[in-house]
Amino acid sequence: MLDNVAIKVLIITDPGAGSGTYREALETLLGELTQLEVVVRRSTDADDATLALGSDASFDAVVVDVVGALDAETIVPAIRHRNDHIPVFVASGVRGAEDLSASVLARINQFIYLLDDTPEWIAGRIHDAAQKYRRAVLPPMFEALVDFSTTHEYSWHTPGHEGGTAFLKSPVGRAFWGFFGQQMFRSDLSVSVAEVGSLLDHSGPIGRAERRAAHVFGADMTFFVTNGTSTSNRVVHQASVTAGEVMALDRNAHKSMEQATTITHGLPIYLRPTRNHLGIIGPIPPSEMTAQAIAEKVRTSPLISDSEARPVIAMVTNSTYDGLLYHVPTVEATLGSHIDRLHFDEAWYGYAAFNPIYAERFALHTADRAADAPTTFATQSTHKLLAALSQASYVHIRNGRRPIDHDLFNEAFMMHASTSPLYAIIASNDVAAAMMAGSGGLALTAESIAEAVAFRRTLARVAAEEGPGGWMPRPWQPETVLGADGIVRLFHDADEQQLITRPEPWLLRENDAWHGFQLPDAYAMLDPIKVTVTTPGLANDGTPEQFGVPAAILSAYLDEQASIVVEKTQDYSVLFLFSIGVTRGKWGTLLSTLLQFKHDVDANKRLEEVLPALYSSNSRRYARMGLRDLAGQMHTAMSENRQLAALHEAFATLPTPVLSPADAYARLVHGETDRIKIDDLASHTLAVGIVPYPPGIPLMMPGEESGSSSGPLVSYLKALQGFDRQFPGFEHEIHGIDHVDGAYVTHVIRTDHV
Repeated sequence: MLDNVAIKVLIITDPGAGSGTYREALETLLGELTQLEVVVRRSTDADDATLALGSDASFDAVVVDVVGALDAETIVPAIRHRNDHIPVFVASGVRGAEDLSASVLARINQFIYLLDDTPEWIAGRIHDAAQKYRRAVLPPMFEALVDFSTTHEYSWHTPGHEGGTAFLKSPVGRAFWGFFGQQMFRSDLSVSVAEVGSLLDHSGPIGRAERRAAHVFGADMTFFVTNGTSTSNRVVHQASVTAGEVMALDRNAHKSMEQATTITHGLPIYLRPTRNHLGIIGPIPPSEMTAQAIAEKVRTSPLISDSEARPVIAMVTNSTYDGLLYHVPTVEATLGSHIDRLHFDEAWYGYAAFNPIYAERFALHTADRAADAPTTFATQSTHKLLAALSQASYVHIRNGRRPIDHDLFNEAFMMHASTSPLYAIIASNDVAAAMMAGSGGLALTAESIAEAVAFRRTLARVAAEEGPGGWMPRPWQPETVLGADGIVRLFHDADEQQLITRPEPWLLRENDAWHGFQLPDAYAMLDPIKVTVTTPGLANDGTPEQFGVPAAILSAYLDEQASIVVEKTQDYSVLFLFSIGVTRGKWGTLLSTLLQFKHDVDANKRLEEVLPALYSSNSRRYARMGLRDLAGQMHTAMSENRQLAALHEAFATLPTPVLSPADAYARLVHGETDRIKIDDLASHTLAVGIVPYPPGIPLMMPGEESGSSSGPLVSYLKALQGFDRQFPGFEHEIHGIDHVDGAYVTHVIRTDHV
């Protein structure tokens, strides 16, 4: 089991300290470790050791030599901050254990007095402890998978590649095998392998792994999902909603929620989120969540015949796609006071439980809950901002009012789970939970926040140096911060530790102009690790400014010049995610590229030089144009077609539902639809959802009516269509829309089948 990887030990020692006899004993010990094929790395002080442990997680033990200037009171807590379980030895030949504080003694595993025991004996102790640690660090399912995949058994079950052997019988198969490696195929197993347990009945090591993850995340139950949070969302609603029942859904929802309404035949009502001058989507205001507001939505819905019906579940996206976080106890006290089950789609927010800056801002928060609190579901994409393979997802459940039984929920789970899951995905869910357990979660999230804050402060400082007449891509964040000393400072001058550890600087205050939302004070919070960078072009009231640089140009520049792919691009903003995998070198490159972008816009660099791929595909359209020319043309077009204003008007309008999503889908399956151009869309009922990306919020859902040709819904789509025709290479991605010869085309239900 992983025996082919050498044990690795970090020794922290002051090379000039100690007597000759002591130094000789220490060097002999290191020689004995080498004889045991242990790789030894040396650090000379606490800072270097912290860097080593922070950048290399492969150490299996640490030896702290306290002879000389090294201070165990500093070094040992720093080690434990990163790792609760790695064996820590304190070595000395001068002082004894009686000279160490109780705090240090409680944090170490063993004390070594080098001049008492033989070097061979001490080396053996270190080696044995490192081996035990290496085995213990593996969580249950991953450990079972490793053990089974290394037994070299003959199998007579699926998958048919038989541990990769089948691939070796073909040239292309051999190339495939060589690319992924033997262990990938040895660990691709059948459900017939009882040793690793079953995902469908949650037995064996898989069941133990799910229970361990529930403990780590603070849930009553956790289910591992192997085909994404889209499936997790559908499972939650499959387990809660039956045909004709009402479900209250965030309109700021992933399209999997539309699919959930279709498969359950539930009847949706929608909770409308807020939106600011930049088009950034904020939380649903509490006024939308009250019993009175929900009752009015039910009463006025053309789809719901029972005006007294109550939703059986409510769904909220937390965080929003732009990183705005709810105060969850407020959601529980409003929406959860009259709806028995709350579902928080936290696909982009699985790390919140592990850092106190997010206290009370996530579904399974630990603040006091009312005795009659609703049952809560949290769905999280393990692969997005934790560390797991694509498609790995969690469903966490904390029971309250109208609790759900494990076996009952599993019936819904099995409707969507494959009977042939990829065990590597299951194992990555297991590993992700293990990484966040103990001190690991706090250390990893703290580093992520620290990197995001460092980038934010640096970009804000550089932008401030441009002065009032200059321009620069800027971070969207508070302009000032109230310090603990009562002094208000500019963001880039604020105390770094306060920004990293305290939620107060990130709260959306009611009267602050920077965020542009109309929300109760401190109801929402900006997540530090979700960094929106704005480009010039809009005033705070949303009106176009004279000079503008649409963000689509910045995104194209970052991609072509530095292979930087942003998470999301809106009209005048782009979003970057500072996950636990982000490094200082990575964001340093981003920062330097942003500075180069500003320089190249100001210099009006030729498009064939700075955007060669765009230019080569559209050379006639962009001939003799520079970067500033393109920005000017695009900004003018967006101002004249009122693109952002049209967006606000369209999303402020909830279309009239004519059919439920399930009934609209039935028309689609039966071929009772027509394919028409957007120019002819007026007064039609949609057969498919129309969902502009970004940010992926439904403009119209299946079964909803489009309105008049001059109405806000059709007008917005026409504005986007006109933009796409004018700027090839920058076309909008809209689910439910096909591009045919420059025209937008979609599917509608035939008038005689509505």
